[in-house]
Amino acid sequence: MYTITDPQFLAMALAAIAAAASVYSIAMPLVSGDNLNKRLKAVSVERERIRARERERLSASQARPSLRQRPTARLREIVDRFRLSDWLGTDSAKKQLALAGYRGQKAEYTFLLFRLVMPIALGLISGFYLFVLNSFELAALMRLVIVMIAIYLGIKLPEIYLRNTRDKRQASLRRAWPDALDLLLICVESGMSIEQAIRRVSVEVGTNSIALAEELTLTSAEMSYLNDRRAAYENLAERTGLEQVKAVVTALLQAEKYGTPIGQALRVLAQESRDQRMAEAEKKAAALPPKLTVPMIVFFLPVLFAVLLTPALIQVFETFQ
Repeated sequence: MYTITDPQFLAMALAAIAAAASVYSIAMPLVSGDNLNKRLKAVSVERERIRARERERLSASQARPSLRQRPTARLREIVDRFRLSDWLGTDSAKKQLALAGYRGQKAEYTFLLFRLVMPIALGLISGFYLFVLNSFELAALMRLVIVMIAIYLGIKLPEIYLRNTRDKRQASLRRAWPDALDLLLICVESGMSIEQAIRRVSVEVGTNSIALAEELTLTSAEMSYLNDRRAAYENLAERTGLEQVKAVVTALLQAEKYGTPIGQALRVLAQESRDQRMAEAEKKAAALPPKLTVPMIVFFLPVLFAVLLTPALIQVFETFQ
């Protein structure tokens, strides 16, 4: 019977973990879906949706449709019946959903439903293990505290997931934004209008950042069908939440208001974005040696000492024998 402190059991467990990690790292690229083509296809139909919306808006005899995804009837019924939007919904959560790329009422209702289900599920699971099975043999007060912590964690898990998704999306936007500005500058200086330039850049930048291609496509569609292009620029800055994008939007708004050329402003902003991206890369490179210190001490040095000292120890043991 193996125990946790048995060296043979520990060696077998570490070998199993290493084998599983190797299989996972090799198999993941093979089984991962082609998200690029899916998102680009979704981006390509946004213009048609906006066009249909504007046609319906101009037609007084028909109801105005919405660009946003509608929730299913059952999901809407659950959220409305329990009034989840009143005691689980916040303005900050709605803003985080928009920054994470989740648009429409369906995303909001799904988020509210998960905020209701997760604490109940984690509370029931932890209560079953602690009070029914009692595998850990803890005191009743300690078990109650653990169940309360699990419930609180269930409330916060959707927010943590949403925050991580937002950070990943903004990182993708931040990496691809200098290249998009360079392409936008080339298109503008070649004589294209700003609408055509943004539309062209949204097609070319899709291989680097799907999120940025989606945002630029939506901006191009809004510029084509909205009455005021200023609203399209402001919506772009609000959806991305990046300072670099806000600076470009400010330059575009000034050019829209005063009729000034935007080529020089885009050139300066593109250079600043590239410098900022290089500064961030240098910052990460400078922080790498301190981060590698602990892994080297824990993993590399013991192996190095074992390789160097094992032959000498073998010779010493053979001499004493």
